[in-house]
Amino acid sequence: GGYLPIAATAATEEVYDAFLGAYEEFKTFFHGHTYTGNALACAAGLASLEVFDEEGTLDALSGKIERFTQGLAAVAELPHVAGIRQAGVMIGIELVADTATGEGYAPRRRIGHQVCMKARERDVIIRPLSDVIILNPPLSITPSQIDHLLETVHWSIEQITQGRDQDQGDDAP
Repeated sequence: GGYLPIAATAATEEVYDAFLGAYEEFKTFFHGHTYTGNALACAAGLASLEVFDEEGTLDALSGKIERFTQGLAAVAELPHVAGIRQAGVMIGIELVADTATGEGYAPRRRIGHQVCMKARERDVIIRPLSDVIILNPPLSITPSQIDHLLETVHWSIEQITQGRDQDQGDDAP
């Protein structure tokens, strides 16, 4: 899996109309994106939409979302998980030093980063935004891949937050 960048600017008709006029009026929206109109990316995007239709990707999504929701229940029970935010298959798992007080980890410890590096030991690539673990899998993820992802995230959080394998840094907690 990989990606091919493409960009677009979207606006309401009212905003669009505000930029209409003769060139000499300089009402034109003099802006563009590096990847605007990338022919290869447009072709790849159309092909992806065709695959979505052929494979019923969107039809299968509700079952995958439910599988994530159910699997995240075990992650939510971990002692350093303050909360889980989920919108479809996009997920944020917030880690804190103390869930009772909401006290976060000292930034120098980079707990989120440590959790993500730990997950790589089980061939899972996730990313942190500070101490929030971000899961943003492809819509084509399979049920067994969802299970592996969630089991690995659970294990990685446990390993790091329960002191089994963490770098304490200079200013713990």
